[in-house]
Amino acid sequence: MFKGLLGRKVGMTQIFDEHGAAFPVTVIEAGPCYVTQIKSNETDGYSSVQIGFEEVNPKKLTKGQLGHLKRNNLPPLRKLREFKTKDPEVSEGDELKVDIFEKDERVDVVGISKGRGFAGAVKRHGFAGGPKTHGQSDRWRAPGSLGSGTTPGRVWKGKRGPGRMGNETVTSSNIRVVLVDPERNLIAVDGSVPGPKGGMVVIKPARKQ
Repeated sequence: MFKGLLGRKVGMTQIFDEHGAAFPVTVIEAGPCYVTQIKSNETDGYSSVQIGFEEVNPKKLTKGQLGHLKRNNLPPLRKLREFKTKDPEVSEGDELKVDIFEKDERVDVVGISKGRGFAGAVKRHGFAGGPKTHGQSDRWRAPGSLGSGTTPGRVWKGKRGPGRMGNETVTSSNIRVVLVDPERNLIAVDGSVPGPKGGMVVIKPARKQ
């Protein structure tokens, strides 16, 4: 059966187990999501399930977007995502809630990491920088020499250095579901999840178990 949800990161807290040990969890408000479209090999060349999340004012969507959702009498939804799957076992218009996942199940959570802007090599890659003494004045947080000598006489592509940091798609793999609360549409997973509070995340069964 198809499993997948869209949600927003609420934040982190801690949960105590039966032995009194505390461990950190991330709380995600996931769903309710709606199946907006099912694609098949016969009609689209591949098999996938498209789901929608987060109701909005219809004025915030285009007529094409509204028409796409009205085919199945669905409310106006802000976010749409596709999940490739071989056996959907769901129908267009179905509602998906957090109870499709169970406690102690392993999932992957995909999000956009926090953007840090343009960062130097020391912050971005953990370079040591230059010496702090011996007459050094302005090379403390510099990356140092990068290029080779006569051969090749240039810097290789892909060399670590300063640049944009963060704001990338990051997956937290194989993390455990600690809590499922269908009444409040909340799901808590063990450990951290990429992105800021309120950031969009995708929850799906773990690929590597």
